[in-house]
Amino acid sequence: MPPRMKVYMLRWRPKELCLLLITFTCATVLMWTFDRSSVLTPSLPAKNHLLLLSPEEHHLDKTTIDAGKSSSDFGTVPIKRKICNYAKGKWVIDDRRPLYSGFRCKQWLAPMWACRLMQRQDFAFEKLRWQPKDCEMEEFEGPKFLKRMHDKTLAFVGDSLGRQQFQSLMCMITAGEDSSDVLDVGNEYGLVIPPGGVRPDGWAYRFLRTNTTVLYYWSSGLCEIEPVNVNDPRTEHAMHLDRPPSFLHQFLHKIDVLVLNTGHHWNRGKLRANRWVMYLGGAPNTNRMLADMGNAKNFTIHNTVKWLDSQLPKHPRLKAFYRSISPRHFVNGDWNTGGSCNNTRPMSVGREVLQEESSDPIAASAVRGTAVKLLDITALSQVRDEGHISRFSITSAHGVQDCLHWCLPGVPDTWNEILFAQI
Repeated sequence: MPPRMKVYMLRWRPKELCLLLITFTCATVLMWTFDRSSVLTPSLPAKNHLLLLSPEEHHLDKTTIDAGKSSSDFGTVPIKRKICNYAKGKWVIDDRRPLYSGFRCKQWLAPMWACRLMQRQDFAFEKLRWQPKDCEMEEFEGPKFLKRMHDKTLAFVGDSLGRQQFQSLMCMITAGEDSSDVLDVGNEYGLVIPPGGVRPDGWAYRFLRTNTTVLYYWSSGLCEIEPVNVNDPRTEHAMHLDRPPSFLHQFLHKIDVLVLNTGHHWNRGKLRANRWVMYLGGAPNTNRMLADMGNAKNFTIHNTVKWLDSQLPKHPRLKAFYRSISPRHFVNGDWNTGGSCNNTRPMSVGREVLQEESSDPIAASAVRGTAVKLLDITALSQVRDEGHISRFSITSAHGVQDCLHWCLPGVPDTWNEILFAQI
């Protein structure tokens, strides 16, 4: 090395060394802070993680954000109200929960979903409340809901998870107490037990004091299903992928708030068990792309949402929602191969769900560009693996756990709180 170069380096070494030390220290602190941050990314954990709560995480978040006012000594200055993203936030412990009793809501809550009536002993999952990030979610109150829905009808159309949301809402409105003010109006919507049937295709109840109707219609695939041969009791059933349920065609004009969902019935086992055959254009499907179950589900969801969007101008008072998929939490197998969900502690309490995009991309893409809103509950439900019925199911076969449906009171109550905040 040339002598001049050596002298130059020696002359500046102390300053350079000082700068390097400062830079290295700052970088180390930033990296350490980043690694310790508690953020759930869109890539949700492949395995369940038991999170030990720190003392700080037991405290409720009391922060109240009033986006409509800014107070000062010189008066009130209005500012633009920010739309709340209810899908982002965290679960916090709230001793005021649950919103109703799992013991007493027998008028609406099916015993197979009332975990208080089972052998389960831990009920800490009932004490969690969803706290959206940077905004407060309006607290649900039965009288307030009925006042808001005066002379209106709210309808859930979907699978058994939609039925859970329906039963949850009925319990929330009545606070789990029996009510003589409620009238069964299922016959107005054709929801009666068919000849030889066990139960109707849904239920409809009207709160007489406010003329508020809440109903559920079973449509697991969100498409029209009809027998191929009405005279044959063992006939196959055409599953028309390009036809929304006829129930919607018939009664959409009577509905003010509509919540659609589908997802878990889209598998070969369900189709074989129900003798469903996929149809397109009024004939058995020959489109190889739609022979794939995922593609068929995607096509049907998009088709039904697109149809619904086309109907909204004809029904200007109608608010329509598509609810994203409710996550399953089977570990070490599926429902029929020994899968389980024995965790009793939530994956995440006090940690934030922060992804910008929905964890259900099919649902998000279906509503994009339409006036149908996304009721996005997937990510916030994903971190509640301890809330399922699990091994305490009274309807499953021996050794089979229910890691699909939820204990009630439970997670579906939050879906309804978010729905209420948006209507």
